[in-house]
Amino acid sequence: MDLRKFPRFPVQFRSSFTSAHVVGGEGTLLDLSIRGCRVDSDTNVQPGINLELRIHVPEHEPPIQVQLASVRWARAQEFGLEFTSIETDERERLRQVVRDLEMGARLV
Repeated sequence: MDLRKFPRFPVQFRSSFTSAHVVGGEGTLLDLSIRGCRVDSDTNVQPGINLELRIHVPEHEPPIQVQLASVRWARAQEFGLEFTSIETDERERLRQVVRDLEMGARLV
């Protein structure tokens, strides 16, 4: 049973991230919602750290920037992020991408 408040949609978007504890890394977003995502990356991150995340969505330039994303879990090469701080303009861009994904899911 999935207890998420917001649906996640399967994607394969390039991402990049930095933090005070991680010099920097890149990965692939595997799913996305308005409040978080799952990332596949060779960079080792630990639950509890905060990252600045950039989501590179095709045909949406520049990348969507999440000021603060908290690592909630990490397993093997994947980790889950909760978006905890994002500027209003960036949040609206993210909402549009999620709306587009939702519309695409309804068409399938």
